[in-house]
Amino acid sequence: MTEPQNVETAALYMNPARDVAVIDYSSKYMSDIFTLINSKELFEVVRLYLEQLSHHEADSDNEFEDTDPKTYLDTVKAVLLDREDAYDKFNRYEILDSIENLYSYYRSFLRIGVLNLHGNEASANTFMQLDDQFNSLVIRSYRTIEEKLQGFKNKTYRQVSAGTSAVVLTQSHDWPIPKGYESLKPIRFLDTLSLRPPMMMTTPSNKREGTFTAVPDNPIDKFHGDRKEWYCFPAKIGESLCYIYFHRDYFVSGISLANLFEVADAKEVAGHKPDEILLFGIDKTEGDVCHYHHDEENDIWVGEVPYNDKTTYFGYMKKMCLTLHNLHMIYENRLPIHGSMVRIKFANGKNKNVVFFGDSGAGKSESLEALQEIADDKIISLETIFDDMGSFAFDADGNMYAQGTEIGAFVRLDDLSEAVAFNNMDRGVYLNPDRKNARVIIPADSYRRVVKHHQVDMWVYANNYDTEIGIHQFDNEEDAKDTFITGKRFALGTTDEVGMSTTFFANPFGPVQEEEKTRPVIDKVFNHLFKQGTYVGEIYTHLGTDKSKDSLNESAQELLDVLWNS
Repeated sequence: MTEPQNVETAALYMNPARDVAVIDYSSKYMSDIFTLINSKELFEVVRLYLEQLSHHEADSDNEFEDTDPKTYLDTVKAVLLDREDAYDKFNRYEILDSIENLYSYYRSFLRIGVLNLHGNEASANTFMQLDDQFNSLVIRSYRTIEEKLQGFKNKTYRQVSAGTSAVVLTQSHDWPIPKGYESLKPIRFLDTLSLRPPMMMTTPSNKREGTFTAVPDNPIDKFHGDRKEWYCFPAKIGESLCYIYFHRDYFVSGISLANLFEVADAKEVAGHKPDEILLFGIDKTEGDVCHYHHDEENDIWVGEVPYNDKTTYFGYMKKMCLTLHNLHMIYENRLPIHGSMVRIKFANGKNKNVVFFGDSGAGKSESLEALQEIADDKIISLETIFDDMGSFAFDADGNMYAQGTEIGAFVRLDDLSEAVAFNNMDRGVYLNPDRKNARVIIPADSYRRVVKHHQVDMWVYANNYDTEIGIHQFDNEEDAKDTFITGKRFALGTTDEVGMSTTFFANPFGPVQEEEKTRPVIDKVFNHLFKQGTYVGEIYTHLGTDKSKDSLNESAQELLDVLWNS
């Protein structure tokens, strides 16, 4: 049996293999129920729905769903018009059941509304209202048909996102495109995004595998993307400018970026060459895996991610972006930090900045959550500076500072404290919430705060493999450096690693690829911190042993006590 064909009209694209739909408001905008019911777009939605049923079910017990799309919609029109022959061929309750299922099927897709700005400020000011009106039209149409079929008005109404999950405003920009990059010129940038959280999305893949390696040839040579199929998310990653080009089938990852990275505005894009370019979803790569290339002539780091089911996991999008950024940082003599940072304001007037360090699953984010859980009247506030990746650098006077990369957090639901989860539920983008390694992307801090220069008062390695409780301060620079550089951890299944593993400097996203260039910066940072008497140690998180939240909370409490008394 053949797979159902994608929907492809001027105004609607639907891919059932990826559960992604794109609604192009610029090509066609439907504002009333009869325009909607007579549209080619709705015909194609019904066609896809019926094909999916025939593909997955040998025999349907609903005769209405055995018909063709034209008969299906002609019957629905007859119901809407209260025609006497509306129920001549089919039972009204079979029609009702099918309409309910069709409505749920359509809403199971990630549905992205797209409106191109075309330099029209009226569109910029009203695109969310247009999207609201379309959502209202879809839910109103559904309710009208439903209530006519059931013969009475509902007593309970649920204001779900019936038409779209999000809407984006796109814009073309002139930027200094280097020779050889001309194929990027037609692709529009995402200018403004409006999400309808909480968003629940699924992808075929749910974990990341391997590291990203360098290739001698520039991936841009293989890019031949079409304007209708590709979009660009202009991201500010730390102080880097990254143009993230993604295929529309990766809109789950593309739209999720809005909760993780700051969107560069038109003034920051127009006339500006990016530091990094990512091509996400190209047809072929060497070995069908992810790579990067340093275009030294134009000083651009270019990444490539192949189109396949494996790379639908958001971790590929996030980590490839951060790998490119970190490589750029290393070449700027900055030290990429795989960790999280929090600013703690104490009731005794002290303010302390703590950096947690470690590879995936070590307990960086979870240590932040533990601090928030145990916060008592000694703590006035806890502010997350960065959640997964930052950098250490030196200013002109030789002072070291920390800086973040992301405005959001990409965390496992299983390891998120209940208080934090519920407080942020209505803003979250949830990925595969019913599966192992379920994740949520939540906003964490403003871009202004993330890129500010922050003093480091404590730097601790997230040790998830030892059974001790509390924290431990290193007596000397060499022991500390050895622990941090070895990058030991017990893998938790968030990647393809299992059991005990080691990663150079606990960071497979830049330092592993450029170890020789990274080591001198590591030496400089540790030498500075020990000369300054900064606390460098480790915190025992227990995530790789008994996964005891009580033990992690005890460790976090000891950390707070040390800071309070320092």
